[in-house]
Amino acid sequence: MNRSSAPPSLRNSVRLVTRWDLDKTYLYTEFDTFRDLVRTAMEKPEQKRDVPGAARLLKELAKDDVRVHIVSGSPRQLRSRLARKLTLDGVRFDQLTLKPNLSNLLRLRLRALHDQLGYKLPELMAARLTDQQLAPAAQEVLVGDDAEADALVYSLYADLCAGHVDSEQLSRVLSAMRVYNDRRRECLKLLPKLVTRNAVSRILIHLDRQSPPSRFWVYGKRVVPFYNYLQAAFVLTEDRFLNAESVLSIAREFMDKHHFDTDSLAKSYLDLMRRGHVDGSIVPLLERALGSGSGELGELVDRIRGFLRAPPKPAAIEPRPLDYVSLAYEFRSRHQRRRAR
Repeated sequence: MNRSSAPPSLRNSVRLVTRWDLDKTYLYTEFDTFRDLVRTAMEKPEQKRDVPGAARLLKELAKDDVRVHIVSGSPRQLRSRLARKLTLDGVRFDQLTLKPNLSNLLRLRLRALHDQLGYKLPELMAARLTDQQLAPAAQEVLVGDDAEADALVYSLYADLCAGHVDSEQLSRVLSAMRVYNDRRRECLKLLPKLVTRNAVSRILIHLDRQSPPSRFWVYGKRVVPFYNYLQAAFVLTEDRFLNAESVLSIAREFMDKHHFDTDSLAKSYLDLMRRGHVDGSIVPLLERALGSGSGELGELVDRIRGFLRAPPKPAAIEPRPLDYVSLAYEFRSRHQRRRAR
């Protein structure tokens, strides 16, 4: 299976692996109709629009010992255009995995055109096998969106890595999602080769469709739905995967390039507090990063510090084992209703 045009570049010093979706996560992409698909395929790299803050966050992460793996449902025929777009944005990536949509179409595998679990899960598992050999201590952060099944796929992958889902459970989930037999066999073949450890630290879901964050509570606090990439940066900083200087750089871009004010950016942090995803530990880090500077960034830090004086009571998200079979049937039902509209 051709997963990448070149072997992945891994370094023994890698401390974090980030795996990113592209459509609706990094790029504004419409694919709800055939016309949308054609327009997307015809867009030149410089015409593609990235989600505000996504490129900046990727660039800030890539300054450190972080590996970037992009695994997207975009067709392989767009590889050169997508790679060119990322290069124009100044984004470094180590591996680019795209979907064999033309092959699926020629083989009349029509379900595979929309199937994200059967496509992404074996790709993630195969990439993990490589990473666990060459960067065994690295943690993972997975970034996707609410347009497809990313929260389900990523959570299942995380629990497979951690040993919380066995082969029998995996087989039932794949059947519930009507994954083609060859992809099911590949997943089951790869599973025993995974080294059992809690490799996935965080799953970040971009709310492109403005889905209510409560929809994702079932997945636990590991999954963080976010409205903008400064929120993602706040979480990664408190997780110690991103430094405070990078957060301030991303905040500055939101102010200068996208015309956000300090009040709206501060409320982005407050929203995360209310949902129980941040705890205020970022404030001393930001204060040190500011140094003698102030201005709008100083006002932002002051506003966040003010929230700590009377912090909101966070939503109660109880940790519990996930019933992936039920989640798979629920997702299929919701997806079919949306397509029928």
